[in-house]
Amino acid sequence: MNHDFDALTAARNWRLDQPTSPSAVDVVNEVFARDVLTSDRLRERLSRSVWKSLQGTLERGEPLNPAIADTVALAMKTWAMEKGATHYTHWFQPLTGTTAEKHDSFLTPTGDGSAIAQFSGKELIQAEPDASSFPSGGLRATFEARGYTAWDPSSPAFIMRHANGATLCIPTAFASWTGEALDLKTPLLRSVEALNQVASRALKLFGHTEATRVGSTLGAEQEYFLIAEEYYYRRPDLVMTGRTLFGARPPKGQELEDHYFGAIPDRVLSFMTDAEHQMYALGIPVKTRHNEVAPGQFEIAPIFEQSNVAADHQQLIMQVIRNTARKYGLVALLHEKPFAGVNGSGKHCNWSMGTDFGLNLLEPGDTPHENIQFLFFCASVIRAVDLHQDLLRASVASASNDHRLGANEAPPAIISVFLGDELTDILDRLVSGEGGRGAEAGLLGLGVPVLPHLPRHAGDRNRTSPFAFTGNKFEFRAVGSSQSISMPITVLNTIIADGVEALTAELQGKLDGGAAFEEAALAVVRDTYARHQRIVFNGDGYSQAWHEEAERRGLLNLRTALDAIEVLTSEKNVTLFEKYGVLSRREVEARQEIMFDQYFKTVNIEGETTEYVAQTMILPAALAYLRDLGAVGGSGRAAAAVAAEVSELTDALWGALAGLREQNAALGGEEVHEKAHHMRDHVLPAMLAVREAADRLERVVSAREWPLPTYRQMLFVK
Repeated sequence: MNHDFDALTAARNWRLDQPTSPSAVDVVNEVFARDVLTSDRLRERLSRSVWKSLQGTLERGEPLNPAIADTVALAMKTWAMEKGATHYTHWFQPLTGTTAEKHDSFLTPTGDGSAIAQFSGKELIQAEPDASSFPSGGLRATFEARGYTAWDPSSPAFIMRHANGATLCIPTAFASWTGEALDLKTPLLRSVEALNQVASRALKLFGHTEATRVGSTLGAEQEYFLIAEEYYYRRPDLVMTGRTLFGARPPKGQELEDHYFGAIPDRVLSFMTDAEHQMYALGIPVKTRHNEVAPGQFEIAPIFEQSNVAADHQQLIMQVIRNTARKYGLVALLHEKPFAGVNGSGKHCNWSMGTDFGLNLLEPGDTPHENIQFLFFCASVIRAVDLHQDLLRASVASASNDHRLGANEAPPAIISVFLGDELTDILDRLVSGEGGRGAEAGLLGLGVPVLPHLPRHAGDRNRTSPFAFTGNKFEFRAVGSSQSISMPITVLNTIIADGVEALTAELQGKLDGGAAFEEAALAVVRDTYARHQRIVFNGDGYSQAWHEEAERRGLLNLRTALDAIEVLTSEKNVTLFEKYGVLSRREVEARQEIMFDQYFKTVNIEGETTEYVAQTMILPAALAYLRDLGAVGGSGRAAAAVAAEVSELTDALWGALAGLREQNAALGGEEVHEKAHHMRDHVLPAMLAVREAADRLERVVSAREWPLPTYRQMLFVK
């Protein structure tokens, strides 16, 4: 089949039957958070006494009073039914990295043959989904099915719509009947509380008595690819694994740098607008959209929210993107590296911490060298990243992210902190005793009188850094595009809570010894920075020189996911999680086991898919082309030369395929750790050998015979 005809089908295969384009006024006044049971909407439906009790839970983290549950449930059910919901679900985040839901109807039959709509406080607070088929990492046996979902009042309930109705989604935590966390949300909420406790104590030393809570805030940028649906279902590798296991580089990729921030194609812009309106209705504050670097790659980014709500919203962003793309004849690819040879996709997590009164603790102000509070909390972050490089790296470890980290498109696997020239200069001067500030910002003149002078930052951005200070936040750039952000945020909250607590204790000790506050605080910042200065690097993270320098500094270089997963259960890390009540030893060990298992299964599926496609699609296409060349007549020089090349490459493919088949069958052992290492050390290289032969064949086999849509088609037909 000539797949060039598919290009015409793919380009034409979309129509917007009912275009909708609400005005900006409508979005602000009517659309935004329309399908969210906000605290204001809930308060309107509750009595003053019930609301006051619930408010303590929502705003101050007090335990939920079970006595008000029925009243809250009635208000929630009434609101949801007014919105068209017929069912409700406890919406949770198991250790698969995605979300899970079991829908129950509000409809309850009565004894007289009729029915009523019913939803009790018991049904709101707790449900019991079957937990046996979710990964537990050994926390429970497969035959032990009991698990509980528990309402999380800190995340608002929302309505998810589909073509024929709507469902009330109630964010929940998920735990075993022994109380151990089987999800990603429970540790995240625990880490939020740990940070709140220690940061609140620190702020009291700085004279802040009005703040009742300190939380972390987050905005997560989401990168993704779009390809025509026509091509997606003709690629078994994409359907099975989310990435192309074969594909020769096209004549044009991203070399001309013409896609980045380019004009967004109408079809894609229509999809983006539709998706954004759905996200607005869900209360997701999406702000930015644009073309990314690689052809066919795009980005959407929300602004800051409380980190536990941001984690929920991030899952919804991925779901809405996937679902909406199909309406436009497109498929969204969230894999970290769906196409070899062009940039992969990440999820940059912009993290900060602030009070319930709106004070950002990482806001340097106009004179950061005089802002002792900012320097104190910044030094806490530097200490945290230096001492816990391993945990940060482990929090983003996956088989798919290995294809991206360390390439010249994403941060290296070496964790370091970028501070920028100004902040680095201030801290260097503090250590040396000079004080004051060196690098100045000023104004940037553009050399044309009609153009305004722009405020210039005192330091440039560094896109090669995995953990970069970007004005009033830190950007953790190593997170993979397909993963849940809950684990990375949990780690960030926990390690920085540890940093803040250590510096607070040091500061309190100096104050108890009679030191003046400013002198004591500056001494703590100075000493902390001097001890952990090795983690700061403002240069090119892609360069080989940095790898050599990082090794001299004693920084970790955990090159693959398995290297990083190994360190998760080190005594240092288990002690840290247990100290702050974020994860128990068993819960940490369970997560490590699951990560090994997911790595093994991911690569195992890829290996078997590679074998299947090569054996049943690519090899037959090469042999068919050889028959065609033979039919032309072997006496001609061109036919003979092409036949010889195709024959040689076909033999190479056959040999590589035999090697992959052997490695796929071996598995590497009985334990999941052994299997995971076998996948990395033997299956991945065998897959690459098959791919190299197949991609060379793609360049010489007739397009009429080639069975797979090519990169040229998938990346450029929009």
